[in-house]
Amino acid sequence: MTLAAIFDFVSFRIVDVLDILIVTILLFELYKLTKGTAAVKIFWVLALLFVIWEVVSYFHFTMLSALMGEIMNVGVLAVIILFQPEIRKFLLYIGDGRVVHFFSDRFSKQNKNSAYIDEIEAVKSACRHMSATMTGTLIIFARKTPLDEFLNTGEVIDAKPSAELLENIFFKNSPLHDGAVIIKDHRIAAARCILPVSKNRDLPQEVGLRHRSALGATEFTDAIAVVVSEQTGNISICRDGQLTRDYTSSTLRQALEEMLTKE
Repeated sequence: MTLAAIFDFVSFRIVDVLDILIVTILLFELYKLTKGTAAVKIFWVLALLFVIWEVVSYFHFTMLSALMGEIMNVGVLAVIILFQPEIRKFLLYIGDGRVVHFFSDRFSKQNKNSAYIDEIEAVKSACRHMSATMTGTLIIFARKTPLDEFLNTGEVIDAKPSAELLENIFFKNSPLHDGAVIIKDHRIAAARCILPVSKNRDLPQEVGLRHRSALGATEFTDAIAVVVSEQTGNISICRDGQLTRDYTSSTLRQALEEMLTKE
């Protein structure tokens, strides 16, 4: 075997490995986006149809191959329609600040550790009091993904974060208590904001609408949500569509510092 033939063989194998690796990563990311939703069943059906198509094509079953080809062509349009939320989430994941602003973050890192101190302290103090009084609370920290569609549903506040202001907003007789407060650019940007509700079917039965809204907002953005349960007073954090519970005021502060200042 000549050196050129060996090089071609090795190159072919490397390309094959890269091809399989990239497809595997894409499928895995798609599965993570659809996990816990009704779309995951469609994902497995489409994966099975694709495998069948490849098999019948490999064995040269002409009619079956043509039929499966037509099904897969229609399937592309079906995927776009059925997976609209998941495709949107994937595109946001690719285009959000974690990718676009990667290099700018490296240069501004020295200022990030102190940037969120005021709002973290305000949220920590407010949540401690509202947990004790079992006051329902939903606070969103906007990061790099734009939250304009959520902000536009609420009432503009544009005020410096403080525990007193947050407690007044979520006081049960306040006209602004129903909905979410969004903190953006180190300011309380808006209150009474409406958030999308998570459709995750794996959530515990006791998880209510407030927690599902927090999860819905973090499933499609890089935002961080802090929730105080009206039934139990428990403090929770939602991030990347995941819910962690039973925070104290001190552990809440520590968690927020790690999430917001160590991106």
